[in-house]
Amino acid sequence: MAALDKSIYEEIIVTSSSGKSVDIAPGTVMIDYYEDLFSPVITAKLQIINEGYTITGEDGTLQTIYNGLPLRGGEKVSIKIKGNSPDNPGLDFTEEKELYVSSITNVLVTKKVESFTLNLISREAITNETARVGKRFATSSPISESVKDIVENYLLTDKLNDKNIDATMNVYGFIGNMRKPFTLLFWLASKSVPESSPDAAGFLFYETKSGFYFKSLDSLIDAEPVASYVSSEIINNEEETADFKIIKYRTDLNEDVIGKLQRGSYCSHRIFFNPLTFNYTDPAKGTFKLKDYKGKSLGKEVQAPSGGLEEIPSRYVTGVMDVGTLEQDSKRYKVENADPILHQSQSMVRYNYVFSQQLTMTLASNTNLEVGNLIDCNFIKTSAEDDSFDDEQSGLYIIKDLCHHFDTTGSYTIITAIKDTSGPKAK
Repeated sequence: MAALDKSIYEEIIVTSSSGKSVDIAPGTVMIDYYEDLFSPVITAKLQIINEGYTITGEDGTLQTIYNGLPLRGGEKVSIKIKGNSPDNPGLDFTEEKELYVSSITNVLVTKKVESFTLNLISREAITNETARVGKRFATSSPISESVKDIVENYLLTDKLNDKNIDATMNVYGFIGNMRKPFTLLFWLASKSVPESSPDAAGFLFYETKSGFYFKSLDSLIDAEPVASYVSSEIINNEEETADFKIIKYRTDLNEDVIGKLQRGSYCSHRIFFNPLTFNYTDPAKGTFKLKDYKGKSLGKEVQAPSGGLEEIPSRYVTGVMDVGTLEQDSKRYKVENADPILHQSQSMVRYNYVFSQQLTMTLASNTNLEVGNLIDCNFIKTSAEDDSFDDEQSGLYIIKDLCHHFDTTGSYTIITAIKDTSGPKAK
């Protein structure tokens, strides 16, 4: 399989704050690149072994990279890895997309050799720690517009384009209260209702090599799969499609009834206190059942286990309504799906159910894959009679997190794939 071949490090240049730079590609023995659907930034890990004095120190003598640059954190790292097959483009973090050193670990320096691990993050992770959002956001603006504002004006980046953000139907006025940008973005994601699916609250904010995304889980589920994979028991290694085989996999989770009961996934009850009117929300309208959820699914229709688990609330939530910055005559806020009782219940069901099934898979290197992508997976049925597909386990999965691994012997991709219900996608 070409996609398992060794990848070529075309460029790995570390530049210090003083402008001094060095190409560490010859000494890089391993690169792990990470994305996570529940992380606002991408990360990477580089393992370096250097056997020579390669950089001129401040005293004019040749020194090791660690002491000669010196490496102390905050350095800019430009990475370009060539793809190892025509369909595998590799990774390119050059020209304003560079990563930065967050820490240096496993440092071992002797007279003849040095080794260390560089832990890298995207630039916005550093900006997030130095930025604070203090402005008031208007009640008349949809949440998606507030998200754009925070990303552009506080994270100071253009990585969130219009294609990567789903419009929200609900408006929300709030004050930043000097919180960090990422803190606010996650908070807003949990309150967001997609304009295209008014009965399916639940958004995610995350970063991939293509930029930042603010997407509803419903839109991720409704997307087209980017690739189709088949378990290794079915496919022949000599076939061209062997680059799209599942080399190995394991099922990490398949349902968690007790956990879902504790989190109120089947049935929950909420009541809020309004500090302006000193009234409580109507208790009769506070119960939310799983059958009330209208979101899409990756498999069969979402259903609670038998036994009446969706009839009795297993979680009770109380709270104070956030009305401090809302004009009382705002008609847009009175849209039903802006009601915290409803959208909080919807988002809780969505966030919990999307983890009903979880698999870890090792694939041939495919740097086209990003978290949030849908992939179609086909697994063999455990049967002595034939080699047919297992319709219950096979189907569409969302990539929850991934690691593109590169070393001196080969390349491969490890992913965690999640799914809300078993079986083929409901029509």
